[in-house]
This record gives sequence, structure tokens and C-alpha cells, in this order.
Amino acid sequence: MKQFLCRAVIFDLDGVLIDSSAVVQRQWQRWIAEHGLDPNQALNVMGGRRLVEIIRHVAPHLNPEYEANRLAAWEAADTDGLCEIEGASQLVSALPKGTWAVVTSGNRNTALTRLTYARLPMPDVLVTADDVTQGKPHPEPYLRAAERLDIPPAGCLVVEDASAGVEAARAAGMRVIAVATTHSPDALEGADAITADVSDIQIVTIGDEAVQRGGRPVRLSVSQIIQTSPIHCPLAPSLGICS
Repeated sequence: MKQFLCRAVIFDLDGVLIDSSAVVQRQWQRWIAEHGLDPNQALNVMGGRRLVEIIRHVAPHLNPEYEANRLAAWEAADTDGLCEIEGASQLVSALPKGTWAVVTSGNRNTALTRLTYARLPMPDVLVTADDVTQGKPHPEPYLRAAERLDIPPAGCLVVEDASAGVEAARAAGMRVIAVATTHSPDALEGADAITADVSDIQIVTIGDEAVQRGGRPVRLSVSQIIQTSPIHCPLAPSLGICS
């Protein structure tokens, strides 16, 4: 068992809190077929990136903003197969106000639709593709979430399911727990720990006192680890040592 001490937990949405794989696959296949593209090329570069960036890569001859808006509308209207990932609601519901956020590469309408449909609590801080100029693997999305939480990046712990998200969190100066719900553990290199899904993450303690710029200290444990890297705790010694 590994433990992490942090002031805030930032979750990716799809593949971490919500299983949207059926919707994503269905709508991307629809879009790929419409444009006569190679499905393998398109699906292999998705990995937690914004729609507009994926389209720029796989179909540079198309208008990326226009096509991304179309795809986003299709995805937002499709809820068939959407469901909460086991343990997601229980975990976020246990975190105090101001200590958690959601960062997603989807747009705001899609994110709100999925959170509502899956009956998950609404985060106080939600950063979507609409809020940034550079998506994952650039650190901007996670830095924006830390700024809105008013907590230093080093005090944030990220939960991700894609290599682009792990890279973004690392570049933002944050620690990362990766969940192998979408990709194999080998594709999640760079995470501090890799586990099957969020049901393996439990809150051990929540401190009562405010710390510096806000955010109560939260200690989480990861019970079933597939793969691990040395854990660095930038909050020590002020909040103690991660074990």
C-alpha cells in the first residue's frame, strides 16, 4: 500500500470517473467513416487529447474547429452506455469542498452532460477544452485547475488514465496516480503509482486545519498497485512524509 499526502486531488473525467468508451468509440467511428479515414491512425492518437488537436493530426485537410464542434455535439447528445466507474462517486463525495477538481479534454457541454447522467457530484472547479489554449500533454489544463483551487501545483495530486494526461500533470509539477482503465500500464510511464481504477484509492485522513493558501491536507492510500515509482512528497516536512 502506498500513501500520498496532498491539498487537492484533480481528476481527469473520461476513463477515471466515467466510462464513456462506448460513446467515444461509436461517435469517432461515425466521424471516421464519414471522412473515409484510417480508423487505426485516428484511434491510436486519441489518448486524452482535445478533439481539435486530434483532428489536426489525423485530418489536416479539414477545418479542425468546425469538425471538433460537430464531434463534440454528437458526443454530448449520446449517453448510451455512459456509467460511473466503480468507486468514483464515493471517492469524490468524501473530499471536502475546495479540495478537488476535474480536468477534461472534452468541452464543457459534454463534461456537464456526462457528470449529470452518471449522477456524480459537480466539482467546484471544472477545467475543459473550452478553458485552455493548449491541451494535454501541455501542463496548462492542470495549472489552470490549481490556480482556480488556489493551491500550489506541488500540493495537487492528479488521477489520470492516459499518457498525455500523465505527461501534462508531471510538467505542471504534480504527482500522478494512473488508472489502467483505458490503456495498459506500460503506456502510463511516469506515474507515481498505477492501479486498476479509482476503487483502489481510499481517503485515509482529512486534516482539520487550513494550510497556507488553503486546502485541508488529505492523505490517500492506493491499495492495489500494478506498478509504482518512487513517491516524492513536496509538502514535507510541513505536512509530513509520504510513506
